[in-house]
Amino acid sequence: MQTKAFKHVTYLWDEGKASTLSGDEVALFLYRSNILGADLRITNYGGGNTSCKTIETDPLTGEKVEVMWIKGSGGDIGTLTKKGIAGLYTERLRNLKKVYQGLHDEDRMVGLFEHCIYDLDSKAPSIDTPLHGLLPFKHIDHLHPDALIAVAAAKDSKSITQEIWGDAMGWVPWQRPGFDLGLQLEKCLEENPGIRGIVLESHGLFTWGDTSYDCYINSLEVIEMASEYIANKIKENASVFGGDKITAEPPNVRMEKAAQLMPLLRGLCSSNKRMIGHFSDSETVMEYINSNDLERLAPMGTSCPDHFLRTKIQPLVLNLDTKEDLSDPKEILKKLQPAFDNYRKEYEEYYEKCKRDSSPPMRDPNPVIIIYPGIGMFSFARNKQTARVASEFYVNAINVMRGAEAISEYTSLPRQEAFDIEYWLLEEAKLQRMPKEKPLSRKVALITGAGGGIGKAIADKLADEGANVVLTDIDEDRLKEAEATFGKDVASYGVCDVTDAKSIAEAYRKACLEFGGVDIVVHSAGLAISKPLEATSEKDWELLQNVLVKGQFELAKQAVTIMKKQGLDGDFISIASKNGLVAGPNNVGYGTAKAAQQHMARLLAAELGPNRIRVNVVNPDGVIVGSKIWEGEWAEGRAKAYGISVEELPAHYAKRNLLNEIIYPEDIANGVFALVAVLDKSTGNIINVDGGMANAFVR
Repeated sequence: MQTKAFKHVTYLWDEGKASTLSGDEVALFLYRSNILGADLRITNYGGGNTSCKTIETDPLTGEKVEVMWIKGSGGDIGTLTKKGIAGLYTERLRNLKKVYQGLHDEDRMVGLFEHCIYDLDSKAPSIDTPLHGLLPFKHIDHLHPDALIAVAAAKDSKSITQEIWGDAMGWVPWQRPGFDLGLQLEKCLEENPGIRGIVLESHGLFTWGDTSYDCYINSLEVIEMASEYIANKIKENASVFGGDKITAEPPNVRMEKAAQLMPLLRGLCSSNKRMIGHFSDSETVMEYINSNDLERLAPMGTSCPDHFLRTKIQPLVLNLDTKEDLSDPKEILKKLQPAFDNYRKEYEEYYEKCKRDSSPPMRDPNPVIIIYPGIGMFSFARNKQTARVASEFYVNAINVMRGAEAISEYTSLPRQEAFDIEYWLLEEAKLQRMPKEKPLSRKVALITGAGGGIGKAIADKLADEGANVVLTDIDEDRLKEAEATFGKDVASYGVCDVTDAKSIAEAYRKACLEFGGVDIVVHSAGLAISKPLEATSEKDWELLQNVLVKGQFELAKQAVTIMKKQGLDGDFISIASKNGLVAGPNNVGYGTAKAAQQHMARLLAAELGPNRIRVNVVNPDGVIVGSKIWEGEWAEGRAKAYGISVEELPAHYAKRNLLNEIIYPEDIANGVFALVAVLDKSTGNIINVDGGMANAFVR
C-alpha cells in the first residue's frame, strides 16, 4: 500500500475500511470520493468530480455492458452516497460524438445524457460527465487542488506543467466545461499516451488509475509534486503578496470590530434579499488582505469556475481604517454606502457588457466577499453553509494567487468567459432545481432559556422552518446538549444571564459574528415562584422582576440596536403566561412580572412599529410535560393552591381548558412560528396557547 509520506496532502486511505468494500467497485469509488473531499487542500465543498466504470448486466438484453458511475449534478464528493451518483452506459455516452455539432451545441448535449442512463435511480448527470466518459480509465478523479489551480492559473502554465512533471502530464488550454472539453481530453491522451494525468488551464486536474486505490494515490502524488514545487518557489520569494502594507489588529480587536460591523454589512448586502453572514480572520486571509498586492489582485477576480461561481467575479474591498471608530452606525453607513453603490453599478455594467440574447436576468448585484484590510474577510449568502463555503472557496483562491505569483504571475479568466459560466443556462437550470426555501430561511433567531423545555422547542421549530438559531441559557451543559441536536451550520450557543446586560451583549455579539446579526428574539428564559403574599420575600420579587421583566427590557433594547443597524424588519416575542391576565391565588410575584412583560410588549410595539419591528406575546398555560419550571417548588406550590397532589397536576390542567387538551412545549413553539412567519402584519398582540381559558380571553 502506501509507499511514501505526504507533506502537503493528508493520506486517509484506511485499508481495513477498504477491505470491507472489496469486490464492490462502486462502494470503493464512493469511499475514495469521501476521503478526497475530506481534505480542503484537494477540493472544496461541492467541487470536483469522481467516477468509476464497472461491467454490469443490461436489463434489456442480458448482455454485459460497461457502466460509468459518476457524481451527479450539484453533489459533493466529501459526502457523496449512492443516491448522489449517476449510472450511464459508457458506449451510449461515447456515441454522442456522432451527433455533437460543435460548441454551440453544448446545452443540447446535456439533455442527451439522459438517453444514456443505465440506473433509473440516477441523479441528474453533471456537465463533467463526458470528460470522464470519453477517457478510457476505470477510475478517474477531477479535482480542484489549490496547488494545481495555481499551476493552471499561472501565466506560463503549460511550460510550468512540463517543468514539474516532464512528459508524465498532459495540458489542455482553457475551455468551458462541456462535451468539447471531453473531446480535448481524449485528444490530449491520444497525443500523449502513457501520461498519468492532465492539467486544465485555469480549471483543475484530471488523474486516473486501474483501481480506486491506484487512482487515489496517483491524485495525491500529482498534487504533492505541485505543492512541493510551489513551496520551494515561495521560499525563494522573500515577500509573499509583496509584503505587508498594513498591520493587522490584535485578534480580540478584530473580533470586536467584526461584530460591530456585521449587521451594517448584512443590511447593505440584503438590499435584494436577506443574507446570512460569515467571518474569517485566518492566517491565510490576513496575509492576503494586509498585503501590498491586494489592490492589484482583488479586482482581477478568481480563476477557477468553481471559485467565482460561489464568490462572485471579485470581492468588495472596504476603504476603512483599522482604527476606525465603529460606534456610530450612521456615520459608518455614510462611508460604506458609496462603496456598495459602486460595486452594484460595476456588476450591472459587467452584466450589460457581457450578456447574450439568451442570458438569464441579472442576479443579485451585491458582493459575496467583503474584505476589511487589517480586520478580516466577511461573506454573505442565502444561508450559513453557502456563506461559509464561499469564504472557504475564496481562501482557495488566495492560495491559488499565492502559488501562481510565486511561480510566475497570476492570471484570471477574461470577463466574458467568466460571465458565460456564471450565466450559463445550465447553471441557471441547476439554480431553478434547488428546493424551495423554507419560511424562515435567511433569518437568525436568538432564544433565551433554550437549554430545554419551551425554549428548546421554539429553537427546534424555528430551525426546522429554516432559521439559524442562537441558543442561550445560564446552563452551559444543557446548551451543549441542545446544540448537538442541530445539524452543521444551523445553530450556535452562548451562555447568557438575562439579568446581566454585559452577558446579553455577549450573546448578541455571538449572533453577529456567527450569522451576521439577528432578526428574531424570543425571550423564553424564566422561572416561577408560587407563594402567598406574606410568604413572598423581597428576594423572590426581585428575582422574578430581574429575569422576566428587566431581562426582557435589556434583550429588546440591545436587539433593536442591531435590527436598526441592519435596516431590516424584525420580531421580538415575549413568552409570558396566562397568569399575566388572570388573577389567581398565591401568585402575586409571578403574575405581576408576567403582566409587566405583556404590557412592555405593547409599549414596544407602539414605539417600534415605524421600524417594522413587530413585538408580540405568546401566553402558555399548563405546559407541564417537558417544561423546566415544573421541576421543584413551583409544581408543589400550584398543587397546594388548587388543593391537589403534584401527581394530579397534569390531569388538572388538561381538563380545565375548553378544548380539554394537554399543552406541550411544541404548541408554544407553533405560536411563535405563527407570529414570525405568518402574521407579519401583526404587532402588539397576545396569542394564548392554553387550550382555551375563558378567564384569560384578552377581550
